[in-house]
This record gives sequence, structure tokens and C-alpha cells, in this order.
Amino acid sequence: MGTDEQRRFALVAGEASGDLLAGLLLDGLQARWPSLQTVGIGGPRMLAHGLQSWWPQEKLAVRGYIEVLRHYAEIAGIRRQLKARLLREWPELFIGVDAPDFNLDLEAGLRSRGMKTVHFVCPSIWAWRADRIEKIRAAADHVLCIFPFEPALLAGHGVQGSYVGHPLANVIPMAPDRGAARAALGLAPDAQVVALLPGSRRSEVRYLAARFFAAAAQMLKVRPALRFVAPILPGLRVEVEALLQASGAAGRVMLLDGQSHAALAACDVTLIASGTATLEAALFKRPMVIAYNMNALSWRLMQRKQLQPWVGLPNILSREFVVPELLQEAATPQALATATLAWLDAPEKTRALQQKFSELHVQLQRDTPTLCADAIQKVLEG
Repeated sequence: MGTDEQRRFALVAGEASGDLLAGLLLDGLQARWPSLQTVGIGGPRMLAHGLQSWWPQEKLAVRGYIEVLRHYAEIAGIRRQLKARLLREWPELFIGVDAPDFNLDLEAGLRSRGMKTVHFVCPSIWAWRADRIEKIRAAADHVLCIFPFEPALLAGHGVQGSYVGHPLANVIPMAPDRGAARAALGLAPDAQVVALLPGSRRSEVRYLAARFFAAAAQMLKVRPALRFVAPILPGLRVEVEALLQASGAAGRVMLLDGQSHAALAACDVTLIASGTATLEAALFKRPMVIAYNMNALSWRLMQRKQLQPWVGLPNILSREFVVPELLQEAATPQALATATLAWLDAPEKTRALQQKFSELHVQLQRDTPTLCADAIQKVLEG
């Protein structure tokens, strides 16, 4: 085992949400091992922690069966080269951050050669693709779990895991300051604000942004004073601007470079793509309409492996439809507009939802960086 000065970990996070999780994880690791060196693949938050990224994170940010197939050769080539380099340079530990389709196979290959591996977070085997548990067992020495029921589920299949809380629960304040967020974005304190979050992947933006902007145009017909903000990754701005221009809402939607948390803090309601962002919206205590649309064949394949009636994390964690989900053919601009406006006319329902989200926030709050470091130290010592 290396000394603290010599410790070198490899991490791979495949998209913006994984970069956020990995950045918080690195807070704990670098507090435990101040001289830690990190290599792998990551985004801006990981780079800010000193990660040496061997490929751009955007190369891995692809979702959906058909979309992955289109990029399979390139992604498989990156994984093959990455594995070879890791085996040559042999970091003390490999941590796969989310991106299970990429990371679990990589982890299994490294672990079979004797490298210690950790996976953060537990793949959603409780929601869909239960068959993935066998792959997790082969891939990970330990799984860092962000939901409290996951370690027992893993243990039942012979996989070690630790509940570390959800990192976002400590980043997002229990009582977000809407006024400060609006001031920072130049929005009036008394405006009605809708946040549009069509996703962080190019494939998501391609399928959802036009629908979201068309829904905004529909809402403006009913409420011309509405204000819209849309956080967009800078690399997708040109594509998004073109979609906005064609939507009928051009000039009425403020495009933000990132700043999704500011948008969620400032808004009254959000129209949002299914994914980690829906949990962020819940932690900001914001009512939402969850939407998703993807390649039709990818959708049919996913439906076959879905184990629960919900796809949005707030609904999965609540075990009921506390917010509406409009998926695939149901995600029409008119339906999205109607469901979003309904929240603005239901203050009592909104207050009840905010109370439920506050209780969820408390359940997910833990000292995540320290608990992650504790679990990883045990793996290194084991």
C-alpha cells in the first residue's frame, strides 16, 4: 500500500451529473489524503480538483440503446485503451462514478486482474435491469450507495455496500433563497418563473428541447407575463439556440450557461428531463413536470426492463406519483404546458409537495464526503 503522499486513484464519470457527484466525492478523498493524485475521465468539477483527464468527458455522455450503438466503436475503443493504460500505470484504486454501462465492464476487467474497485453510485437495479446485479458483483469490491435502502438490497446478492447519503442533499440548502437567485439572474421578485431543463446530453436535448420550447410558447399564449430560464451546457448552446429560434418562444427564454441550481432556486415550477436533475429539483422543493422522449426503439427496449411504474426519482423515492410524468408520445408541447401551468394554480398542492420534499431532504442528508472516504479506506485496508 502506498503512503498518503503516493496515493493515486483513477476515476471515470461519464456525464455532467457524474462529474458533480465525483467532485463531491473528491472533497472527502482529498481531505483524507491531501496529496492524492487522480487520473481518468472527468468534467469541469473533477478537473478543478486536479484530475488529469485522459479523454473529454463528453465522449461518454450518450444515452439510449440506439444512440449508444451509433457511438459504440468509439466508446469501446476508449474503454479498451483506458483499461490498458490503467493496467500499465496501476493506480491503487479505481472508482467508477455512475455511467454503469461504461464503468461496470471496465471495473470487472480491472478487478479480475487484482485492482481494487469501487462503484459510486448503486445502479438502479430496484427500478429496472435487475439482471445487472451479477455484473455489479463481478465488478465492484464495494458500492457507495446514495439511497438508504440500497445496501441491504446489495447484501442480499453478496455485494458489499455503504449508505453515504446523497451528496446533493448537503449542497442544496434546506430553504433555498429564491429572492437571491432571482436577483442574480436579473428576474423580478414577483415574476412567475418556469425553469426548462431539457437534459445535459446532446441526445436528450435533441429529443426534448424543441418540445420544451414549444410548450413555453403554448404557456405564453395563456400567461404572456411568464418568464422562462433554461440552463444549457455551453457546448450545446448553438444547437439549443437554433431549436429556440424555431419554437415560437425566441426572445422569451433566457438561456443560461450551466447554472441549473440558480435556475431551480429562482423558479416557481420546472419542466424537467427525467434523471438526476429531478432529485435536485425536489431538494430545491420545486414542483415539477417530468418528461422524457428518446429514440422509439430505445424506448421499447427500456420499457421491457422497467420494474416500477415510475421513472422520476421523486416519484420512485416517494413510491407514488407526487409529480406528473409525461413520457414519449405523451410528452406533447400542449400536455407539457398544461401540466406545468397546473402547478401555478395549485398553491395548497404545492405546499404539501414542498413538505414531502423537505422530509426527503432530511432522509438523504449525511456527511457524504467523510462516509465515502471511510468506506474507501476500508477497501484499501481490506
